Amino acid sequence: MLKMGLKKLKVCTFWSVSFWVFVVLSFLVNMVQCQDLNDYDQVDDPAVLRFTTALVNSRLSNLTAVLSKGIRDQASFCIKDQEADWNKAFNFSSNLDFLASCIQKTKGDIMRRLCTAAEAKFYFDTFFKSSSATNLRPNENCNVTSWVSGCEPGWACSIGPNQQVDLENSRVIPPRTHDCQACCEGFFCPRGLTCMIPCPLGSHCPVATLNNATGICEPYLYQLPPGKPNHTCGGANIWADVRSSSEVFCSAGSYCPTTTQEKPCSSGHYCRMGSTSEKGCFKLTSCKSNTSNQDLHAYGIMLIAATTTLLLIIYNCSDQVLNTRERRLAKTREAAARSARDTAKARQRWKTAKDAAKKHASGLQTHFSQRFSFKKSAKHPEELKILDQTRFEADEDLYAPTHVSASSAPSNGKPMEPGNLMRMMHEIQDDPENYEGFDVSAHDRKSKGHKPKGKQPNTHSQIFKYAYAQIEKEKALQQENKNLTFSGVISMATNSEIRKRPLIEVSFKDLTLTLKGKGKHLLRCVTGKIKPGRITAVMGPSGAGKTTFISALAGKAIGCKMTGLILINGKNESIRSYRKIIGYVPQDDIVHGNLTVEENLWFNAKCRLPSHLSKPDKVLVVERVIESLGLQMVRDSLVGTVEKRGISGGQRKRVNVGLEMVMEPSLLILDEPTSGLDSASSQLLLRALRHEALEGVNICMVLHQPSYALFQMFDDLVLLAKGGLTVYHGSAKKAEEYFAGLGIHVPERVNPPDHFIDILEGIVTPSASSGVNYKELPVRWMLHNGYPVPPDLQQSFAQLAMPSAGVGPANGTNPVHAGMEEKSFAGELWQDVRSNVELQRDSILHNFLKFKDLSCRRTPGVLWQYRYFLGRVGKQRMREAKIQATDYLILLLAGACLGTLAKTSDEDFGAVGYTYTIIAVSLLCKIAALRSFSLDKLQYWRESASGMSSLAYFLAKDTIDHFNTVIKPVVYLSMFFFFTNPRSSFAENYIVLLCLVYCVTGIAYALAIFFQPGPAQLWSVLLPVVLTLVATQKQDGEVLKKISNLCYPKWALEAFVIANAERYYGVWLITRCGALLKSGYSLHEWTLCIVILILSGVVSRLIAFVGMITFQKK
Repeated sequence: MLKMGLKKLKVCTFWSVSFWVFVVLSFLVNMVQCQDLNDYDQVDDPAVLRFTTALVNSRLSNLTAVLSKGIRDQASFCIKDQEADWNKAFNFSSNLDFLASCIQKTKGDIMRRLCTAAEAKFYFDTFFKSSSATNLRPNENCNVTSWVSGCEPGWACSIGPNQQVDLENSRVIPPRTHDCQACCEGFFCPRGLTCMIPCPLGSHCPVATLNNATGICEPYLYQLPPGKPNHTCGGANIWADVRSSSEVFCSAGSYCPTTTQEKPCSSGHYCRMGSTSEKGCFKLTSCKSNTSNQDLHAYGIMLIAATTTLLLIIYNCSDQVLNTRERRLAKTREAAARSARDTAKARQRWKTAKDAAKKHASGLQTHFSQRFSFKKSAKHPEELKILDQTRFEADEDLYAPTHVSASSAPSNGKPMEPGNLMRMMHEIQDDPENYEGFDVSAHDRKSKGHKPKGKQPNTHSQIFKYAYAQIEKEKALQQENKNLTFSGVISMATNSEIRKRPLIEVSFKDLTLTLKGKGKHLLRCVTGKIKPGRITAVMGPSGAGKTTFISALAGKAIGCKMTGLILINGKNESIRSYRKIIGYVPQDDIVHGNLTVEENLWFNAKCRLPSHLSKPDKVLVVERVIESLGLQMVRDSLVGTVEKRGISGGQRKRVNVGLEMVMEPSLLILDEPTSGLDSASSQLLLRALRHEALEGVNICMVLHQPSYALFQMFDDLVLLAKGGLTVYHGSAKKAEEYFAGLGIHVPERVNPPDHFIDILEGIVTPSASSGVNYKELPVRWMLHNGYPVPPDLQQSFAQLAMPSAGVGPANGTNPVHAGMEEKSFAGELWQDVRSNVELQRDSILHNFLKFKDLSCRRTPGVLWQYRYFLGRVGKQRMREAKIQATDYLILLLAGACLGTLAKTSDEDFGAVGYTYTIIAVSLLCKIAALRSFSLDKLQYWRESASGMSSLAYFLAKDTIDHFNTVIKPVVYLSMFFFFTNPRSSFAENYIVLLCLVYCVTGIAYALAIFFQPGPAQLWSVLLPVVLTLVATQKQDGEVLKKISNLCYPKWALEAFVIANAERYYGVWLITRCGALLKSGYSLHEWTLCIVILILSGVVSRLIAFVGMITFQKK
């Protein structure tokens, strides 16, 4: 019996030696010096043949443990599971016929014909160094002076009969020139070596046959040597990558159970190139015989249909649910409003009847007291009965025409019974608790809050009934005080049923704003105050600094140097400390066009009203604003955008104002709220603001030439001249009196504000008798109030004091320009650059300034606002279903086109198709993701300035976009995957594509935030192409390699290729290792690639979020 010893292999390491050296050495290690197999001279005996075959196979298998160190050190990048990969390549135990055939052919001399470690090393060293295994360097057996027939391709020789071979010897190639013959089938014999190496599983290595027409030994590509007529075709001559040795690979459409058999694939199965068995086709696929791939188009169509159905269900059902819910709410709201109006009318009729009855009873009592004054004051019970009967008759007479039919009138003089209304009145008077919203003593006793007695309203019907009942009560109060006299204002202001708000008084002294870098005054020496409960109008010609003035009051002035004081309730505190109770209405109508009027208002109310406020009270606030602004008819209409028309411009302007009214501010600042409104709409808006002022709100607004009716509705007036100088600040009703004192009289039938502005513009000149120039008006105001006059206005002051000095108006402006020298072009350019830098710096610092919250209002936290933002963004996405469908359709077409054009190649494991996939998916998903933050920047800036959470806004946007992140890979792969049919699984491709979409979506967020829409789209197109080109280039230096590692396409492509390459085994091992070595990939880095893609998405989102809160405009 032969004894087999195992020794540990030690092989010198060099740069080109890889795993395949050890593959060959694996079957050599176990073939130590031992007794030769041809000692068994009875190899034709079946029993002996079986024994020797098993012995040879045992020496060719289970060698992973011996070679584990070498494999781990040299080829770990392309070997993931050493034992599994070894068994898939060299586990011949299932069929040993090719070994038995070779033993019989060599008559037991097979061990002397196998390559030693030195020969295997020589072969693979030459292969990796020259990238070709067909031309080996000369060696001891095959050189210029010694070229035996065994040196020819497909042939091998044996060692001399008296020589012993040391198969572990990796340094010296043994002399092997005896008994040369054709290589056994199942083995390959390279040209330039005289030994045999077993072919791996998945290959087909039969004995070649000569094609007389071409002189080629088929199926291989070598020819017979010239001058050797007795030389015949041998076996296989090479095993390398598929590009160099495709002839030894089992052909596509066939499978090779052993290295000597090739069988055609049967019907219903498919066989890829290099297969060892046939695989059954899925159902619904057509697989004819000799098929290399199954047709999965049916599954692609099914996946598309399923995805489309799911999306239709999600969009349509969600839309239907939203519409149904809105309709039900509308019906409930209308019913509640109708009930509240009926209840208010009944209450009014009841009050009228009660007052009439009291008056009538008082008259009767006076009449009886006059006739029976001599009697005792105590009434007789019968008289009291008569009095009650008379009172009932009086009540009956009052309401008989309305509540009693004509047929029920008394015909015989008998007193008729009380009508239905009288019975209801007595029932309400006896038990008012059973009549919700009908409080007979609402005007007789003070209530401590808005909520009705009993349980808190919780259903929609109860909430709306409560809200509309309160609105009707407020209307009744307004009707009682409709003239808004002083006593009426006091009555409404002291009414306990009106929620009081914190009062804010803003006073300012010598307020001056100077543009940094240019020294231009935008506002100068403005002194005064705006008071709570009053409406202040800021007027003046263009360039007077009206918007700058209210921006300074709101704490939004950036890029300016401010001097003077702004006091809040007499304290020197920042206005931003009160931003939770300050409303600022910008000049532009910044509202969400894809939301309805009510949704816009309701969202602001939820995010900005106090968190402790109950839902019924929040509904009441929203309903009150909608009612006061006259938006009932369009409350369920979309506001509209430029592309899609919605409500009218005037209604949009009122919604813009309503966004700030629903948060119940204490200070409301408006920039031209009446611009674009007609007279009726302007008066409606001013009446709504007047109601806000009655609740103690301090209202300040900029206006351009209001009508006389509107002008009469203002309490105070701030009139500014060009240059930001104050011309008048005081009561609006006393403005004409002040200017009349200066000799400026308003002509008849001329609107006073129009006349004042025309004078300040220089269009209208004051009468010569007044002796006033419009440039003197600011100084006149300063002198009138005793304010100090700035030095540069002293010339005007001197002109007023000494009119005979003859100093012209032009001379008065000389001090302003004193000391100013004309600058060069470079100086002006440098000044502009410095001004822009300072402006950006101030803007960034302004965004990060922190102030103590003094508003005493606790609004919902980040989590609650995140919930509200999530609902709003979800609705917006539902209404953009057509745009989403377009995105999906484009992705579908891209997947079909790329899947058709870029077929998966076995040579590069589909790298080309995956490269196109990365570019296409990155480009399309980035452009689509730009819409998330590019389209509503203005809305975000406004909401952020009002105190809403930027984090909640960003997270809600990102969360809703996760739906697209999940769906888009499915849509793309439903075409690409089933057209290319790669060896990697659908799940692996989906995971990589999912992480890729997540990564590029974050990058798109950053582009949308840092750039305008045009440049952002350009960058979205360029980045995927440029980064993919950089990532796929050959990295010759460390710098290029580091740059490549920063490109996300590199990691996405590596993940795709690794997932596909892992499915190539057996005869594909050299191809796999060669391709991975060339690309610098490793099978162990798939998880790393996924993690890096996810981290890239997270980091890009962090950068986008920081940019969003840093570079936002106020």
